[in-house]
Amino acid sequence: MKNIQMMGLSSINGPLVALDGVPFVSFDEMVELSLADGGRRSGRVVQIEGGRAVVQVFEGTQGLSLVNTMTRFTGRPMELPVSYEMLGRVFDGAGRPIDGLGDIYADKKLDINGQPINPVSRVYPRDYIRTGISSIDALMTLIRGQKLPIFSGSGMSHDKLAVQIVRQSRLAEEAGQGFGVVFAAMGVKNDVADYFRRSFEEGGVLEKVVMFLNLSNDPITERIFTPRCALTAAEYLAFEHDMHILVVLTDMTSYSEALREFSSSKGEIPGRKGYPGYLYSDLASIYERAGIIKTSKGSVTQIPILTMPNDDITHPVPDLTGYITEGQIVLDRALDQNGIYPSIGILPSLSRLMKDGIGEGYTRADHSAAANQLFASYARVQDARSLASVIGEDELSPADRKYIFFGKMFEKHFVSQSFNENRDIERSLNLGWKLLSILPKEELDRVGSDMLELYYRPESAAEFKEA
Repeated sequence: MKNIQMMGLSSINGPLVALDGVPFVSFDEMVELSLADGGRRSGRVVQIEGGRAVVQVFEGTQGLSLVNTMTRFTGRPMELPVSYEMLGRVFDGAGRPIDGLGDIYADKKLDINGQPINPVSRVYPRDYIRTGISSIDALMTLIRGQKLPIFSGSGMSHDKLAVQIVRQSRLAEEAGQGFGVVFAAMGVKNDVADYFRRSFEEGGVLEKVVMFLNLSNDPITERIFTPRCALTAAEYLAFEHDMHILVVLTDMTSYSEALREFSSSKGEIPGRKGYPGYLYSDLASIYERAGIIKTSKGSVTQIPILTMPNDDITHPVPDLTGYITEGQIVLDRALDQNGIYPSIGILPSLSRLMKDGIGEGYTRADHSAAANQLFASYARVQDARSLASVIGEDELSPADRKYIFFGKMFEKHFVSQSFNENRDIERSLNLGWKLLSILPKEELDRVGSDMLELYYRPESAAEFKEA
């Protein structure tokens, strides 16, 4: 039954209103509220207990009357108007245009909660997406159809990194053809939102980007919709227009805090650190919307960005995100404080799908061997630094001193690169081998002798000098 109308409200509690004796309503159904002064507000059903329906009001409940508020149940979930024209446009967190260019001419309206994908129809991700950032492309490769989050901390350069990834990302095999980005920002300040818009315009990539901006002073309800609206747009472009879409979601911690606040207002029993017990399944309902399906040539790849409170990787949001996604890119505060950008911590970062999307036919035959050796050598650097902090660098063995030097050069030349530098995979791998050539040949135990014969060149390492 549709268009049920009721006069009056039973109770008002924060952003929620309750109505008793409501027949035939559905969970997530959209609601329109008409005020006595002629104003209109919208909401959705978030709880049903027998004949009692609890409605979340998007614009807040201030000024609502218990007596003469008219409530109309529409019989439909929240839907997003979608069209190919969305590319190059800017929307608010609920999918309304905010760029002054008017409404889009909608092809159709889609439920923002998406359609469940049959796991049997999924295709295993293989091809890689080139970001132009050496440490990501060479050591934690982003595969098309993967979900690879960035774990950052408050005040670190994740916004800058997100802009660089959006500007430089290309599908390796198709040189950017049919490639687009859906960018969703949740709970950001006005200056950060302006920075994103300005950066995409100046970088000349805005025409291939669909932007959803939820500001910190917007309703928290809208923040809960923002990633779902973004993914609905991404799925439409990927599966109906055969595009390869990269979805960047920042900041998932803001989203989770909005969910916690909303859960608290419903009176639900809190779980760890006050987050609702269903945080895992809620995050999964967002992250699992990445992938490739057999019936379409397109794909959806996700890079969710989240800030770890107090840099704590065991906090519920990064902890649960790590369970659901296929790896993580962790930003390192020590590198950030040393002025290294992007400050990607190599050792705690990984891409679980990388092994199947690199090597001959994808990137280069030596990619896997070079990545393994760089990881192993950099791990030895940390051991040497720990030892040097105890006995002093002068007391180290010649091999350990080589590792200390390798570590400095690796961070300075490989991890660090400028905001406008776009390195292809050939250049990144060649640079990696040049750095490995600093070390004695016998130390490179993760690489076969045939690979060493081809790429180990001690004379090429002579250009690296102590700063």
